[in-house]
Amino acid sequence: MSEETPEPSAESYLVLLNENEKSLAAYVHTLVPNLADADDIIQSCKIVMWKHFGSFSEGTNFLAWARKIALNQILNYRRSEKRRDRFSQNPAFVESIARELDSQTESPDRRSEALHQCLQKLPDAHRKLILLRYYEDRDIGEIAILTKRTDSAVYRLLSRVRASLSDCISNTLSPSAL
Repeated sequence: MSEETPEPSAESYLVLLNENEKSLAAYVHTLVPNLADADDIIQSCKIVMWKHFGSFSEGTNFLAWARKIALNQILNYRRSEKRRDRFSQNPAFVESIARELDSQTESPDRRSEALHQCLQKLPDAHRKLILLRYYEDRDIGEIAILTKRTDSAVYRLLSRVRASLSDCISNTLSPSAL
């Protein structure tokens, strides 16, 4: 008589989803700037996760498993023709951001607060650039026109501002800063 691993139950799924839902939502919202798109992706993630919950090994990291599914849903969603214009990031960029998020051990609340503090420290022109790009979901060409810069100048400046924000967040969250 061989011992079989019992199949995960609906109750197990609901408990794990409930425990990890906010973290999963924060992950998706970080990678998808449009709120409605992010909410649609979260819903499709929940459906896919339920359909594949039988392949989840209880006792392993549910959030890591859910994030892999979410990343695939984000990339698939991005590829769809009707949504293509709403996403200007390429898949490699989305995947690199996802890896960075996965590697972070800080709670989303602490990181969000650090990001908020660091955004306040930016010069007004840099903060405006970040708001145009990530909160208003403007593409580089639009930002270039609005800020009277070339596309390449906008790319370079955004890169420097993101690096500055990343350093600020790391410094804010470092044990010596606490």
